[in-house]
Amino acid sequence: MSDEELEQILSSEDALAPSSGFARGVMAAVRTEVAAPPPLPFPWLRFFVGIGACLVMAAAGAALSVQADGIVRDIAVTLRGTGPELGYAAIALVGSLALARFPRVFARD
Repeated sequence: MSDEELEQILSSEDALAPSSGFARGVMAAVRTEVAAPPPLPFPWLRFFVGIGACLVMAAAGAALSVQADGIVRDIAVTLRGTGPELGYAAIALVGSLALARFPRVFARD
């Protein structure tokens, strides 16, 4: 292909026309986007309050674990004989929470 042929192809102005329903489809999409409610803002205040509460609880737990080393040992000795019962209670609690969550899993579908 020579430069002249290429120049002739590029210089020809073919009229481009959109398909028959293009403008109507674009305007329908624009109207749908305009009618959509704005997205909910992220609850930053609640997020930071929760982070602060977690930090306070972690600091309090660390302080108590340092101060109450003997108390923790005494509690562990006291609970040594009740291990199986605490395990059963934990299994019952986890099972109850799982059963309470079960209907919500199917409600989302």
